[in-house]
Amino acid sequence: MRTAAALLPLLVACTVAPREFRDEPVYRRIKGELDAIPAIDTHDHLWPFERLPGLVETDRGRGMNLAGLWRNSYLGWYNPVTQWKEGGSFDEWWARAKHDFDNVRASGFYRYQLPAFRDLYGVDFDRLTDGEARRLDERIFENYRDDRWIRAVITERANIELMFNDPYWARLSLKTTWPFEVLVLNVTTLVRGFHPSEFPSEFDDPYVFARTEGLAMKSLDDYLECLDRLFLKAKAAGAACLKTTLAYERALRFENVPRERALRAFGRPRGELSPEDVRAFEDFVMWRLVELSAKHDLPFQIHTGHARIQGSSPMLLVDLIEANPKTKFVLFHGGWPWTGETGAIVTRHWKHVWIDTVWLPTISFTAAKRALHEWLEVMPSDRILWGADCNHAEGIYGATEMTRRCLAEVLAEKVDRGDLLEEHALRIGRQVLRDNALHLFPRLESRLRKKE
Repeated sequence: MRTAAALLPLLVACTVAPREFRDEPVYRRIKGELDAIPAIDTHDHLWPFERLPGLVETDRGRGMNLAGLWRNSYLGWYNPVTQWKEGGSFDEWWARAKHDFDNVRASGFYRYQLPAFRDLYGVDFDRLTDGEARRLDERIFENYRDDRWIRAVITERANIELMFNDPYWARLSLKTTWPFEVLVLNVTTLVRGFHPSEFPSEFDDPYVFARTEGLAMKSLDDYLECLDRLFLKAKAAGAACLKTTLAYERALRFENVPRERALRAFGRPRGELSPEDVRAFEDFVMWRLVELSAKHDLPFQIHTGHARIQGSSPMLLVDLIEANPKTKFVLFHGGWPWTGETGAIVTRHWKHVWIDTVWLPTISFTAAKRALHEWLEVMPSDRILWGADCNHAEGIYGATEMTRRCLAEVLAEKVDRGDLLEEHALRIGRQVLRDNALHLFPRLESRLRKKE
């Protein structure tokens, strides 16, 4: 039996802190290779420059500042950020706002913006002094005097070649603003097309679209013809896919409703309908949108997870997926917190379902690593995509860096364990960041600028 004295050196050895994983040579090599890949970002919400969310009136005039970046980040989802007083000064805001981060230093919705402050501004936000905060605010304001800052951060610093942009503020405008932008047709509101009163904005209104196209809208058949024409116009305008965020509004189970039930709702305002009538119409139209997705070869991005928790599990979509094998489904956010279930869906239906890690490394870096490890073990590596899902240059940069870092750690860990050759790991990294999107959306090839 060993004495306590004999065991002491072993105990000391076990308590020595391990080397930082990101300093390991395999990780550094893989991360460097991933950083050099011109990425295809499959989801963001970058508004036109003059309409960027977060623009405020300051004592220097109207513009973007530190308050605007934080208040329009994801942090406000579960942690209030101090309101900016119109026309106010930075010092007045910061005196209160600097304490807004005290309880969220470890959270993903705080930490995803830190790489942008570090790499773009040379600032360690965790150790920020009042003077550094004031200078950071001034630099942000200056950078956002024109859109060159955004273009440079996205295309050069974040090394994003093409970025899918979901214009939820004007879903049916079918217009793009940025040279690197890929149009997404957001079809969320189209399931409510039973009556014109459902559409307060002309840019969301299929009835306005029908009038501009000279289409009648007197029957359900007319409405379905309008949807078909809309898909044609969107594709001609460069749309690469569809997107829905219905998971924020209702459960993702869509029944295959008979046409007769949908007919009951068409042409009647919501006040004359029961909740069951509305849901039946929505379900009927969702199935038609899925069919049009296949007809026009526009993959369907669907928000899953982290919405209405009681109804956003991707498992609720399985019947719809199974019944529509010609439609290319892209399950967003890895279905978090149901990442394992999402992987099981792709494993079973891998020929026409993809997982998009968009937003997942921002929600939880740990969950994203765990999910990537598992997914790469249960499905082909050409099934995984990524996106940043932000609305400012700094957020997009930070989310992109977190994704590259997460992917690099997963691949390096598999290489270190002997589960992957390094050359195979690099191929997987390139697939996730770029090649899988090019294969799923082949029309992107004509948009590529960076020749490798």
